[in-house]
Amino acid sequence: MNRFTVALIILGAGLVLLMLNHDGDRVLGMRSDDFGRVVYLLPIALMLAAGIWGRRISTSETIRNMLVWLVIILGLATAYLYRQEAAGVGNRLLAGLVPGRAVVVTTSEGGEEVILHKLMSGHYEAYVTVNGQSISMLVDTGASMVTLSREDAERIGFIPENLNYSMTVMTANGRARAAPVTLGEVAIGPIVRTNVPASVAEEGRLDQSLLGMSFLQTLGSLQMQTDELRLRD
Repeated sequence: MNRFTVALIILGAGLVLLMLNHDGDRVLGMRSDDFGRVVYLLPIALMLAAGIWGRRISTSETIRNMLVWLVIILGLATAYLYRQEAAGVGNRLLAGLVPGRAVVVTTSEGGEEVILHKLMSGHYEAYVTVNGQSISMLVDTGASMVTLSREDAERIGFIPENLNYSMTVMTANGRARAAPVTLGEVAIGPIVRTNVPASVAEEGRLDQSLLGMSFLQTLGSLQMQTDELRLRD
């Protein structure tokens, strides 16, 4: 294994450690900034050592090797410095490709915002965590409260046969009877609400659960921009 390969392994391993510990102050006992300097200076030192004590090579080959290393170092350093921006772009792209996947971004005020992308049907769908279970819901400002289908209600622990269907709700299939319930926790991304009023629709009356106003009205803002729906805590 030549010195260039060793240097590349050291550089790659160092950058991986920095990325894994980007929230910490120290890496292997050293300050993160100092460790980062060692990571990119060590391969340069090895490269120079290879040119001084290694086999005799021409000036042009030395310059070419230095330029190759410079490009590699700059590329890896850029990837590390802009890792958060790259992760944000990746999340936005994935959210556009996977229906219902929420993107969490930081606003200029320092708060967090959840972004949902419009489906081909024109609706907004989100994966909502209800009492610890992930449920696919349609965002419906026309629904007065969060409404669960019978199947989703069973997933989070309700026994539909034991519920009192004393309410009337409007669904895509028309009027339906529903049972009032209270959800211990409803969360979409970092937005979490507890003790949310909700209902469970009769069997066969609701194809997909609805994220209604009993949750949406608690938000700081709900904005529709082109093909995006933005939710703020």
